[in-house]
Amino acid sequence: MTQAPIRMRDAVGVRDSLASGALTSRAVVEACLARIDAREGEIQAWAWIEAEGALGAADAAEALQRSGAALGPLHGMPVGVKDVIDTAGLPTECGTRLQAGRVPARDAALVSALKRAGAIVLGKTVTTELAFLHPGPTRNPHNARHTPGGSSSGSAAAVADGHVPLAIGTPTGGAVIRPAAFCGVAGGKPSFDAIPTEGVLVQSPTLDTIGVFAGDLGGAALLADALITGATGLAEAAGQGAGTAPTVAFVRPPGWSEAHVDTQRAFAALSHALGGQMVEMALPTVFEAAADRRADINAAEMAACFAALDPAGLSAETTDMMARGRAVLATDYLAALSLREVLTAALQPIFAKADAILCPAALGPAPEGLSSTGSAIFNGLWTYCGVPAVTLPGLLARGGLPLGLQLVGPRGGDAALMRTAAWLERWIAAHRDAVSPASLRMA
Repeated sequence: MTQAPIRMRDAVGVRDSLASGALTSRAVVEACLARIDAREGEIQAWAWIEAEGALGAADAAEALQRSGAALGPLHGMPVGVKDVIDTAGLPTECGTRLQAGRVPARDAALVSALKRAGAIVLGKTVTTELAFLHPGPTRNPHNARHTPGGSSSGSAAAVADGHVPLAIGTPTGGAVIRPAAFCGVAGGKPSFDAIPTEGVLVQSPTLDTIGVFAGDLGGAALLADALITGATGLAEAAGQGAGTAPTVAFVRPPGWSEAHVDTQRAFAALSHALGGQMVEMALPTVFEAAADRRADINAAEMAACFAALDPAGLSAETTDMMARGRAVLATDYLAALSLREVLTAALQPIFAKADAILCPAALGPAPEGLSSTGSAIFNGLWTYCGVPAVTLPGLLARGGLPLGLQLVGPRGGDAALMRTAAWLERWIAAHRDAVSPASLRMA
């Protein structure tokens, strides 16, 4: 009897089939490796594939399951890990030749958490140089002439192209939400510091965050639950959704005037279709300076964290940002740090009236060309504030590329955000033609 194809973008379904015995971990890993073998030449999502080790781990997972032992929530699930995250015995080169051949002796804290949950590290996904702006070789699976976004480009593309059901990224600005939107998958970053960053490349300690990718929101919640310290109930929240229809506050973040026409049309259509459940609210004027102040922090901390690296081995994007960082005055840096709490507090009146903020995940669909990873103007603000954010797939721009929606919640309100996002994910599935620019008649 021929086995049906494994639906990698349904991570919860894969997990359930593994738990029931309908699938074996070896079969899932073999399917991942076969897909990678067929597609990696075009997509180039992987810096390192650990085929033999992953198959061995799959066999060990099956033996443990047969023994009747208690199993973790990700038992037998293959996961892609961004190549700025330490993996014991596997290369972690951070997208730079300056760290070529580096093999850590210890796992990062989050990799240890993955393994405790039963997950299998399939390999290391491509990152931009030092998780900043200089692109790696990865292509967008929907159109190889377009960027997959950055810096977690490999993780987003690997999930989008069915190489692996789950993957990890690291947003310091927008490196989970934006590539997830460009590649048409679900992405999420929890409240700041919810997932430990020990053993992860340090670019900007004030901003560095861990995020997740999956084909849909349920998979992203499943992975985040396994990584976040303490009980969060994200997977349960994603499964249940909001009990009553939520209210979302549409905000036009700084940079809205630069948004692609399809983005603006999609939000106009959403407003019409959602009616009173979508209310437009303005961000306080203090947010107008947020992008520059976030960049001051990022630049200054990059200059300090990468000071020992040979600039001759780095790209112009990285060295230029470090030069900017060295010029940031201490008074400006401290003011930027203080502004973070001001911004977070300024969001509270919005969250008092709405369950979540709704805004674009990116300016528009993935730009053509591979020399840029796209603008993070609609993402960095939320990373700066330390609030949780998710992006939902489902809409298509008129050229057929994915168009993502971003939902933002209050700091610490991760489970509530997940319930609202799950409701909207189901609503989009039922109303896609009414709000997707690819389906809208042009005026």
